[in-house]
This record gives sequence, C-alpha cells and structure tokens, in this order.
Amino acid sequence: MAGKIKKLMPRVVFSRLAGLYQRMEDSYNRVASEIGLTCQGCPDNCCNSFFQHHTRVEWAYFLRGLDQALPDIRQKIIRRAHDYVDRMQTQRSPGKEPLLMCPVNFDGLCMLYQHRLMVCRLHGVPSRHTTPRGQTWEFPGCFICREKTEHLHNIPRLDRTGFYHELAWLEQSFAGPGIVKMDRVDLTLAEMIVKGPP
Repeated sequence: MAGKIKKLMPRVVFSRLAGLYQRMEDSYNRVASEIGLTCQGCPDNCCNSFFQHHTRVEWAYFLRGLDQALPDIRQKIIRRAHDYVDRMQTQRSPGKEPLLMCPVNFDGLCMLYQHRLMVCRLHGVPSRHTTPRGQTWEFPGCFICREKTEHLHNIPRLDRTGFYHELAWLEQSFAGPGIVKMDRVDLTLAEMIVKGPP
C-alpha cells in the first residue's frame, strides 16, 4: 500500500474484490463451522442492524449488482431505500440507532447476495483485527455466537486484518490518487442506493 497510488480499471478492481469476498466467506464459514454457528432458526435478523459502510469500491460494486437485477426488483429496492432513508432520519437521535430492515432484504433473503458488502459477510462470528498502530480489537460475535462460545477457553476467531488491508488497497486502486482529497464514506446501504454511484 506504500508508494504512489495507481488507479486501475473498474473491471480489474471488481474482479479482485469478488475474489476477496470469496476468501472472506471461506474464512467466515470455517470459523462458524468450528463453533457450530448457523443462522437457521435465529430469532433475530442481522439485516435490520444499523450498518454503515466506508468504501467507494464496495459502493460501486454493489450498485453494479443492483443494475443487473430484474427491473421490477431494482425499482422496488430503490423505493425501499428512499423509504429507509426517510425513516432513518426520523428515528435517529444521539445514542440511538434506527432499527430498520435493509431495503435489499425480501422475506428474509438478500436479493443481491453475491454483491453484499464486507460487513454483511463478516458479521456474526468472533473476530479480531490489528490496527496499523498495533492495537488489537476483538469482537465477540452475535448473541447466538456468544452463547455458543461462553464455555470455551480458546474461542476461534476470524482475523479481519488482512482483509482490511486488501480492501484498503482496492479502495485506493478504484479511486486513484484523488482519494487523498475525498471525504470519508460513512453511509448505510440505503443511502448509497439513494445517492447513486460514488
């Protein structure tokens, strides 16, 4: 990641992002299998969690998936996204996060599953990552996961560090040198849909 930032063609970046996503999924599945974690029968739904996303490359890749959806599905998602943003602005207040279903979730299923973002792929299992300054952050996983691991001394964890580094490199490769002057991305998926391409 050091050195001059070089902008790559979107198709090249998207191909590498798809590969990164597959490695994330493989790692998630491996840790979930060790723990015995499954989402089947869960009384909660992670798709109503208030997730914010931070990369233009994921934003653009997701909208590419939206563009490929059937026209009626695409229009319904866009309408839902506008409704989500309106309701989010009403519900959000200091110390309180909105509880709203993701506009891409139809009857419990993600309609753009192959294009879902990193947070959607890694949420649930215990994980850790090490910051560039050497600090290590650990996450216990979802409440079902915490119940399954509370008796364990050595809890299996997914290490996100390498994934974060690679995603940061892809973000720079997608945005190019101008990234140093760009504002930070801090948007829900619904806001990304409403705003359009980054």
